[in-house]
Amino acid sequence: MKQLAILSGKGGTGKTSITAAFASLAQQTVFADCDVDAADLHLILKPTIQHTTKFYGLKLAQIDKNLCTTCKQCINHCAFTAITNTIDIIPSACEGCGLCAHICPVNAITMQDRLSGYAYQSTTRFGPMTHAALNTAEEASGKLVTLVREQATSLAAQHQKDLILIDGPPGIGCPVIAAITGVDLVLIVTEPTLSAIHDLKRILQLTKHFNIPTLVCINKYDINTENTTQIEHYCTTNNIDIIGKIPYDTTITKAMIHEQTINEYTTNQTTDIITNMWKKIHQKLTQERL
Repeated sequence: MKQLAILSGKGGTGKTSITAAFASLAQQTVFADCDVDAADLHLILKPTIQHTTKFYGLKLAQIDKNLCTTCKQCINHCAFTAITNTIDIIPSACEGCGLCAHICPVNAITMQDRLSGYAYQSTTRFGPMTHAALNTAEEASGKLVTLVREQATSLAAQHQKDLILIDGPPGIGCPVIAAITGVDLVLIVTEPTLSAIHDLKRILQLTKHFNIPTLVCINKYDINTENTTQIEHYCTTNNIDIIGKIPYDTTITKAMIHEQTINEYTTNQTTDIITNMWKKIHQKLTQERL
């Protein structure tokens, strides 16, 4: 079983649109939306949820007022000001560190599981999909990404699929690391803007650190050809293959409005480029050694 993660150093580069397009081209594939903080692959793939799993992230402090002596040691030691003067917990401020429970002299505070979101196993018109929703202001998104990937692996085994296609989160933080750990190949979608170039270099450092083979796609390459040339030079210098350059194309947006991938919506230069990219990626993934 092979795993491909599609990433972007920043949001808005077109990562999910390209992932969705690949989904319409792929066969024997399970799709995993690991951008759990702002999931949107489901807007195009329109999954039908088959199974829901509750996700418990950070712990939440609970105070037994019958035991509390209002000594206020918990208030004085809480680094997150998550306890009010009336000895009540502010759930959105509590980081679940457990210090208050540790120092309470009468054991009036316990750490309880906190429902932080949900993970879903679904079906789509292209195949099985796993995805998730993290509740507002919740953390531990890396743990939820891991759960989504575990469920994707389970679905792949269950349905005898040989590829997991991961729509990863942007950036280089914990959720990204959770999304790429152990994958066979990473595709980074970037664009010719200064912020995207900066973040492309950071995420390439990350995949190099984990020794993961990495490819680059330049989306909207023609909006700034000078910056595109800069990306090409950087990738060439660092032995990174650019497998595709996609022009700025409003058809991608029109396809999204119709809740379709661009490859479903039309046939044009952009779809030809994306199809050729997928063929190259599939060839890389089926090689005996990457």
